[in-house]
Amino acid sequence: MKSSDLRKNFLNFFKNKNHKIIPSSPLIPADSTVLFNSAGMQQFNTVLSGEEDVVKKFGSRVLTSCQKCFRSNDIEEVGDDTHNTFFEMLGNWSVGKDDQQGYFKEKAIEYALEFFCDVLGLEKDRIWATIFKGEKNIPKDEESIKIWQKNGIPKERIIEFGMEDNFWGPVTDIGPCGPCSEIHYDRGEEFGCGGKNCGPNCPNCQRFVELWNLVFMEYNKNKDSRYVKLSQKNVDTGIGFERLMAILENKNSAYETDLFLPLIQIMEVLGDKKYKDAKKSFRIIADHIRGAVFLITESIIPSNLSRGYILRRILRKSIRHAEILNLKKYWYIDLIKKVINMYEEVYPEIKDKETDIITVIQNEEEKFEKTLKKGIIKFNQIKKLNSEKGSNIITGVQAFDLYQSYGLPIDITEELAKEINFKVDTKWYLKKFVEHQKISRAGVKNKFGGHGVKEDNSDPQIVKLHTATHLLQSALIKVLGDKVKQMGSNINSERLRFDFSFDRKLTDQEIKKVEDLINQKIKEDLTVLKEEMALEEAIKSGALSFFKEKYPDKVKVYTALNQKTGEVFSKEICAGPHVKKTSELNSFKIVKQESSGTNVRRIKAIVK
Repeated sequence: MKSSDLRKNFLNFFKNKNHKIIPSSPLIPADSTVLFNSAGMQQFNTVLSGEEDVVKKFGSRVLTSCQKCFRSNDIEEVGDDTHNTFFEMLGNWSVGKDDQQGYFKEKAIEYALEFFCDVLGLEKDRIWATIFKGEKNIPKDEESIKIWQKNGIPKERIIEFGMEDNFWGPVTDIGPCGPCSEIHYDRGEEFGCGGKNCGPNCPNCQRFVELWNLVFMEYNKNKDSRYVKLSQKNVDTGIGFERLMAILENKNSAYETDLFLPLIQIMEVLGDKKYKDAKKSFRIIADHIRGAVFLITESIIPSNLSRGYILRRILRKSIRHAEILNLKKYWYIDLIKKVINMYEEVYPEIKDKETDIITVIQNEEEKFEKTLKKGIIKFNQIKKLNSEKGSNIITGVQAFDLYQSYGLPIDITEELAKEINFKVDTKWYLKKFVEHQKISRAGVKNKFGGHGVKEDNSDPQIVKLHTATHLLQSALIKVLGDKVKQMGSNINSERLRFDFSFDRKLTDQEIKKVEDLINQKIKEDLTVLKEEMALEEAIKSGALSFFKEKYPDKVKVYTALNQKTGEVFSKEICAGPHVKKTSELNSFKIVKQESSGTNVRRIKAIVK
């Protein structure tokens, strides 16, 4: 079965059971206390808790979705058979039981077995169920035992577990939760450990694979860590899409299904190694590039903080493993295009961001390639020095120096150390890194946005060039179209430099059109107005923003307009400085255009 068929079969199954299909919410959750959506239920939190009416919000009491998810705590495990950063969750929900639509344990279990056995053809005699045994004044789930038996799962294949395994807690510290019943699939004795008590949740083997978690949400965990009864009963279920694909294809890992094989096959062509000889590197790149495509689609940019730090980590790990595989230059372009091709039907937003994705990854590679080489040279020097002293420990001081002075992230330092049976003393490193992050955050808060120039800069030529940059961006969009997006800029007293997304060299006629348009607006003596407003209001008003920039909640917006006609020529979020009238620029001239990377052009210009 193809992955695209599995996704459709699941959603159509529940649609035929009168469930409403709800589109995936973004990876960035509404709940600011978590970095990413990591479960299918997060967009339903407020209706599951009873804070909002589910019918008013979603139009139905019973729902189904395929949710895109991202988990950053699994990054170091990626490369084995089971872990991913980006993944999808299939789920169905019944919010509040009533006589018209809602259901609880009985229907949830019946639907699960019907989909697995009748639709997908999984063997019922390989299915095991786990239930909650009762802990912390919450009773044992006797009802689920009876329902499983009624539906053909014998008592010997129904196993009891406690809070750790069979009670689904809230994503954050507080929220709706409840006991769960999990479906595990027996892959056969050849995958087992041979132990007498081998079964679901066996710590010694991967014979039993958990496929579907049925959460019977009856409780709310409050701020005092007490579990109190919800005003309604909910069903919240989730299937790991990648894991189920591996079982359906009888593979040890999802990396050997059509979710990853197309990427692996491309890498085998681009490099000089085969998958069977370097599985870990192939898997890391395939997973991380897929994750990066979806993160960048949501305008996350590599940085040393928060979500940007996660993106930077996975990109830099990919770059390092690309070197291990000796992949050709710009190896990521073919992989990005393949990921987009694989997912654009389900998540069409990724196609619109193709140029941005390529540009962001290219910029990060250019930054990190030299860093990586220098960092590895320094790491090898440290290794030699420590070995001569009889130590196989990279000290915290050495690890932080590799990060601060050479840009080598701690996870790559740890990976390099592990490959030569060294260890890294992370305790001191982490202390210094936290201090470093605090300084970085303070810098972000005090940072002026825009084109790298503070508002109080008094150099009149820089002020002119700053305004000219706004006019240039607007003119490029008007001449070349909406695919033009600012990718970077720099201004000094001599010239402006402007990088923008575009897939070819500009013709002489196009260059002249841009120049003529800007010079026309200079002659029209447009007024440059400055306004302060909330960021959300600025975006809604049509103000352009630099997608790499992290803006404060309140921003300055500069508008160049003809006060006689009311026509707006440019409107952009920026911190200044700017002229008050475009006539102050006198005239504008493009002196050079060149490539600044794949699908990125660079223009240098002056004002006289």
